[in-house]
Amino acid sequence: MMTTEEGSGWSALQRVILPSPDQADTVPLYADAGSASGIRLRENDELARTPKLPEEKLQMFSSGGREAHFEDLVSRHSMRVRSGEQLSFGTYFNAFPASYWRRWTSVSDIRLVVRTSGTGTVTVYKSNARGSVQRVDGIHVDGDTTSVFELSLKPFGDGGWYWFDLAASSQELTLQNAQWEAPEAGTSSGQVTLQITTMNKPDFCLNNARILAENPDVLSNVKEILIVDQGTQKVEDQEGFAEVKASLGGKLRVINQTNLGGSGGFARGMYEAVENGSDYVLLLDDDIVVEPESILRLLTFADRCRKPTIVGGHMFDLYNRSVLHTFGEVVDPFRFVPALPHADMDVRHDFSIANLRQTAWLHRRVDVDYNGWWMCLIPTKVIREIGLSLPFFIKWDDAEYGLRAREAGFATVSLPGAAVWHVSWIDKDDLVGWQAYFHERNRLITTLIHSPYPKGGRFLRESVQSDVKHLVSMQYFTEHGRIEALKDIFKGPEDLHRVLGTKLPEINAIKSEYPDAQLKDNVDDFPAPKLGRGPMGGTVVGMPSKKDIIPWGIKTVARQLIKAPGPESAERPQGFLAHRDNRWFRVAHYDSVVVSNAEGTGASWYQRDPKKLKSMLTEATRLHLKLFREWDRLAEEYRSAVSDISSMDAWKKTFEAESKDGS
Repeated sequence: MMTTEEGSGWSALQRVILPSPDQADTVPLYADAGSASGIRLRENDELARTPKLPEEKLQMFSSGGREAHFEDLVSRHSMRVRSGEQLSFGTYFNAFPASYWRRWTSVSDIRLVVRTSGTGTVTVYKSNARGSVQRVDGIHVDGDTTSVFELSLKPFGDGGWYWFDLAASSQELTLQNAQWEAPEAGTSSGQVTLQITTMNKPDFCLNNARILAENPDVLSNVKEILIVDQGTQKVEDQEGFAEVKASLGGKLRVINQTNLGGSGGFARGMYEAVENGSDYVLLLDDDIVVEPESILRLLTFADRCRKPTIVGGHMFDLYNRSVLHTFGEVVDPFRFVPALPHADMDVRHDFSIANLRQTAWLHRRVDVDYNGWWMCLIPTKVIREIGLSLPFFIKWDDAEYGLRAREAGFATVSLPGAAVWHVSWIDKDDLVGWQAYFHERNRLITTLIHSPYPKGGRFLRESVQSDVKHLVSMQYFTEHGRIEALKDIFKGPEDLHRVLGTKLPEINAIKSEYPDAQLKDNVDDFPAPKLGRGPMGGTVVGMPSKKDIIPWGIKTVARQLIKAPGPESAERPQGFLAHRDNRWFRVAHYDSVVVSNAEGTGASWYQRDPKKLKSMLTEATRLHLKLFREWDRLAEEYRSAVSDISSMDAWKKTFEAESKDGS
């Protein structure tokens, strides 16, 4: 270690950053009171063995109950440590994810440069894949000091982080700035097109453009900021748009196009990035708040990767900003559903309760199949080789692309320290309603293309089970969409581009035929339920056990087919159900019930209809049997068509055709 000014020949990999003044609730993601020496994360620790402890229990593991002081934030890169206190940068945004750099990049040695003023200590720590903490080095500082720590990435084969702590003595200690560096790569940084797909969320979209304008230092290698606006509420019509556009110095361009869904919007971003000569395209959702430093981190990491690599950011909950919603995802190859890479991962981890140093599973490197397109950097070299997104409209486009890239030899990395805050789907249920069509069709197509198992593993079995659950739950509009999805599969892959802009209007046009698709704002808009405790005498119905599920299904379907609903069920519901109680094994006992939606914005009236149940179940069964018989033919047909329907030429024709239709 040396304490002199650093020499030349080094470039920044990751700067220490701090939250903006309006982000007080995100401080635990950037700085944390207390040193690492107070926590030891070993495999036999209670916290390591029990990753989902209640909040009261977790308080036992906190660093003396202290928090970093928001008022001590000096700037985006500077923070004070009060006399006698300690501050750790072993946090999500400021610890260095050493194992990811070790695994995917050509970097083997790094250094940490810390500039301070005042008196105290700088201590460097590291962890391993089990979360065990080790002290690496430390120094006493006094006055204006630059401390440089030279560090190796060799020990981080399976996981682990580097970070540093500051401790002030009798006087305060101020961090002026700090960054993690590596020897210069000898090549110039890649140029990126930053693309946002938006649909009637102009306020979100403009806010992110404003955030970018306020952080020009992260835009030095951004060739173009492209907004693909597919809505009727235009971003360009928002108050303040002209000022934001001007402040971005000519880098902002808006393309207005017909609503082609997320896949159509992101495909346009891929297309334009290839056309304008960018090295990368960075795909961003519209309903996010971006941490702007993430743009630099993704680009820097991708530039250093040994071969072209898709690099994505993590997702935090926009309305609970210390909660990590997604840390990494894979596709279960037997079931073809999204899954967690490791069983001990916490789906929604709250850093305000347990920080990085207290959470063992965060120290194991997580390798993924794909990254959500809320923030995903894709090299244009990959696009040129494997094509653009499939024309899926929404759902499964990002997962399919990650699987396709992996099969072509291009990995995907979900990089810690790069993230957005995104509207969480914890309060959504997109398996019902109009989105059910796209879920079923696109999951099926992805399975046909990529499944390594005969007949797609468990896909057909689980698809039939889902049909039964929706039907006994009186979700007939949802089931209509699922049946249409199965029918459309047999039309072949060439049909995907043709229906890209028309399928959603077709689905929405039949909503009026289904009471369960009619949403009203208030439950009082429906007739009052009849007196009584509802079906089963008000008894709380639990989920059938695995051994009972098939007999339960047969009995329930038979009852709903044979027994006609009472005449009063069409006049008034038997009761109201909150969304959390809207489970198939409960709703199946009703003839008529009003159910609130996941967002809490309205409710629908479910009414049992034996004729719909019979006809839909018959049709779904017929289609699944046909799918089983023709699986191998369809799989070959869709696999063979991928390169054509995802090509630049195919998408260009779609963009041009939709532009003419919309003009």
